[in-house]
Amino acid sequence: MERPVSAATAKLRLLKSLRCTLRFEKRAWLAGALRVAGVDEVGRGSLFGPVVAAAVILDPRYRIRGLRDSKLLPADRREILADRIREHALAFAVAAVDAEQIDRINIYQASRVAMRDAVLLLSPAADYLLVDAMKLDCEVPQDPIIHGDALSASIAAASIVAKVHRDRMMKEWDPIFPAYGLASNKGYSTPFHLAALRDHGPCPLHRQSFAPVWGAPPQEAFEFMQKDAAELEPG
Repeated sequence: MERPVSAATAKLRLLKSLRCTLRFEKRAWLAGALRVAGVDEVGRGSLFGPVVAAAVILDPRYRIRGLRDSKLLPADRREILADRIREHALAFAVAAVDAEQIDRINIYQASRVAMRDAVLLLSPAADYLLVDAMKLDCEVPQDPIIHGDALSASIAAASIVAKVHRDRMMKEWDPIFPAYGLASNKGYSTPFHLAALRDHGPCPLHRQSFAPVWGAPPQEAFEFMQKDAAELEPG
């Protein structure tokens, strides 16, 4: 009898089984779109720092091999692919929403804002969007695709650019807040990070509305946060 697996493991297996192709892009190109942008975000589940989004318009004439969901790629491969994407894409842009705004509007809405802002920064502008599982507040025609970063090459490219950008930000913050191991855990809830939160409490760039953060220090110090956090979607 096969042992049950965690939801995270099951999702990872599913993503690995999906094929990342240009079929969504080709459909948009055939319909008359000239600049199809893939849009994705990273850092939604992190306890620290911004959520980062990228938008990428791939050049139909230049194929970048090896594009897939950034979560499925080793760090060194992501770096190589991010450089190729930035070099050969027709356009790319990155935008971020910081922890303060995440606490104010919740992580789901912050992700949508970051993705929309990345789209609006594109030059030349996109005339069609392929978005990872979200509908954005902008006038550009768009197609939200479940597991889009594992199915669409353009969305995968955006996930890679966003992931590399955010990881570099975490490495820059690491020596400023050395207690939390940001260079290695990128702000996610690893055992080391959770232990550091218990020992030191959060720093100003932690997402105070996320339960592992506001629950880490003595509760009386953060009672004012609990009321606000109760009104937000869980992180």
